[in-house]
Amino acid sequence: MKTAAASASPRRFRRRPAWAGRNYTLLTAAAVVTNLGSQGALIAAAFAVLDTGGDGGDVGLVAAARTLPLVVFLLIGGAVADRLPRHRVMVAANALNFVSQGAFAVLVLAGDPQLWQMMLLSGLGGVGQAFFNPAAEGMLMSSVSGEQAGRAFALFRMAMQGAGLGGAALGGAMVAVVGPGWVLLVDAAAFAVAGALRSFLDVSHIPPREPGGGMLADLRDGWREFIGRPWLWSIVAQFSVVVAVVGAAESVFGPLVARDELGGAGPWGLALGAFGAGTVGGALLMMRWKPRRLLLAGTLCVFPLAAPSAALAVPLPVAGLAMVMFLSGVAIEVFGVSWMTALHQEIPEEKLSRVSAYDWFGSIAMVPLATALAGPAESAFGRTASLWGCAALVVLVTAAVLFVPDVRNLRRRTAEVVQVGGPGTVADGRAEAAGGASEDVSEARLNPRASEDVSEARLNPRASEDVSEARLNPRASKDVCEARLNPRASEDVSEARLNPR
Repeated sequence: MKTAAASASPRRFRRRPAWAGRNYTLLTAAAVVTNLGSQGALIAAAFAVLDTGGDGGDVGLVAAARTLPLVVFLLIGGAVADRLPRHRVMVAANALNFVSQGAFAVLVLAGDPQLWQMMLLSGLGGVGQAFFNPAAEGMLMSSVSGEQAGRAFALFRMAMQGAGLGGAALGGAMVAVVGPGWVLLVDAAAFAVAGALRSFLDVSHIPPREPGGGMLADLRDGWREFIGRPWLWSIVAQFSVVVAVVGAAESVFGPLVARDELGGAGPWGLALGAFGAGTVGGALLMMRWKPRRLLLAGTLCVFPLAAPSAALAVPLPVAGLAMVMFLSGVAIEVFGVSWMTALHQEIPEEKLSRVSAYDWFGSIAMVPLATALAGPAESAFGRTASLWGCAALVVLVTAAVLFVPDVRNLRRRTAEVVQVGGPGTVADGRAEAAGGASEDVSEARLNPRASEDVSEARLNPRASEDVSEARLNPRASKDVCEARLNPRASEDVSEARLNPR
């Protein structure tokens, strides 16, 4: 009896799942802290501009001042994150955000900040984000491995989305009670806390980088990795359109429809809150569901993103719009987790940050253009026709991606994995049910040379991924053998891939 109780006690009192290692826990905690502050800061920055006598155009200028450096420096940020220790890039970016946001808060609290000052400080924040995003995604991907990677990404995204919901609600209330300056100051403090947490990340399990051929060579190498995978560049091209038109519908047309048809800002806020709740629900779903065809399942879940634009075009009553937004939130989370799992599985670790940078760049590059054209489109075609056009574009580009064979056929890896070692990694020591090991053995019997691959896969979990990729795509075997899993690459895969903002 005593032995049984003793053996049960560690499981009973375990504070976190076996797959949630130290690095993963630190990254998740830091992301929650950052999102709590940043969502409120977005509201505070807009009201800070308005409180100085600015108008909607001035608010747009401050927002654009943050977006432009983000787009310009993303690719450089990805190359830097694959060249330097990613956790140091993340901490440095957090420090820059702490300084810029703290200065913004001081200006607002002191009274009468100038528009150019707010634009400059917002731009510095965008530079920090450009370096942070690729490094953070790569770091997250290198912190998990094995069968439970999808569950880990789902939990991470659920924590982020939940923190974002809470941060927006708390930030809005604080702006009303204490003013935008104090909310910006809280956001600066959140960056400081998150940076401190990320400074404790352990990267001893990641092999040191090989000397590279310079920044341009790194960018070219990342581009070859990106363009050489049809599933990768085709989905990024798809999302360059999807994110742009969904962003235009939600940031420009949505508030106008709410004002004219639904009763004002309150109903629109309820609809956006329903979308956020849907993302949390989708992450919960993906903690249990493991679709075998990752990208097929994810891409099919992009079609519902056309529904909010269609609902606004009708327009549906508030209850119907909220339901549509909730379902689209669930759908985008299914895509997001599937996408992160595919990147984690297929991209060499040492190239993850550069690939993530191209991913981010392609996904957001058209957003400023789409939002700028929304007004002229409404004047030329009418609001209803423009919204139906947004919905149609989402459906068309998503249907087009399904014609790419790799999107339909890329499968979740099923291979036996063992503990790699190192405090920053997580591995599941069990064979996955769908029979990856049995497939290797069968191939070894048919092809004697395959037995060498099987043996290497058992001794080295990374090798199993190489073997699987070579079987699925013979053309990929050259790239895979070339430098399979540069430990830096996994960190690039964006932390929260594509929630159409």
